[in-house]
Amino acid sequence: MLKLDHITVIAPTLKEGVAHVRDRLDLDIPFGTRHDYMGTHNHRLQLGNAVYLEIVALDPDGTDPGRARWFGLDDQTRVRADWEDGRRLRGWVASTDAIDAVVSSHSGIFGAVVPLPPANPAFAFSIPEDGSLPLDGAAPSLIDHRGDPTSMTDIPDLGARLRSMALEHPASTAIENLYRDLAIDRAPAVSQGAGIRYRARIETKTGLKELT
Repeated sequence: MLKLDHITVIAPTLKEGVAHVRDRLDLDIPFGTRHDYMGTHNHRLQLGNAVYLEIVALDPDGTDPGRARWFGLDDQTRVRADWEDGRRLRGWVASTDAIDAVVSSHSGIFGAVVPLPPANPAFAFSIPEDGSLPLDGAAPSLIDHRGDPTSMTDIPDLGARLRSMALEHPASTAIENLYRDLAIDRAPAVSQGAGIRYRARIETKTGLKELT
């Protein structure tokens, strides 16, 4: 079984990502970490039930990882276009303790298993060869924590709680079948739509908000 690990706002810059989440949730999300092995950085927020929100962007001071970055962040033209189109909650990550088997049976979707950080791997992540989002974001990226899940104590808890997540997709039945085949716990609810668009309903101390 795959489990929802975190949902991801993919931003042209961290400043824009943080401002968007502030506008939607009325919360200032603290800085998280730099991914020196990917040339990216993030802000993070707990959403309850061991799930969190990540705002991720290319790190302008980061180093070239020597391979395609995750979350499609090498294609900044596409990242900006999605951002301007309002597609800001752009993807999500599911955890598994059998990433090699899952990727092997769906390599056309998930790409390759990449141990990270390369010098001293602590987890594994699935990344297509070109770094793009799996199925343009309709499928999750995969993470295998290798028995050491993300510590929620390292992620700020401002009282936000994920209540639901929904995906609009032009091939909704096919995506629902994929989710069923992957046996994903807490997968987004899928409905028919003109394009790929996520919406997350998040309860905050000031009420129920929607993040897109």
